[in-house]
Amino acid sequence: MLLSELAQKELIQVEDGIRYGFLADTDMIFNGKTGDIIGFEIKKKFGRFSFKNRQEGTDEYIPWEEIVLIGEHRILFGKTRSMSELNFDDK
Repeated sequence: MLLSELAQKELIQVEDGIRYGFLADTDMIFNGKTGDIIGFEIKKKFGRFSFKNRQEGTDEYIPWEEIVLIGEHRILFGKTRSMSELNFDDK
């Protein structure tokens, strides 16, 4: 599968059915020493009136081990984690 094909897939959380946009809208997090993929950072999107609800540190990521299925049009995954849980010293 080409990376461009993978980027067009929609991200959906299995338990709640929440749509998180497309993989192309995320940033890949990887271990710089080993090259292993750690996960994909999800940037929160805010509407024009949502700035009141914006909080620092609300970005999440999808850990690679939480990906359940990569289908024809969608990527299904389990739970997200907070970006604050990552220790970039080890990455």
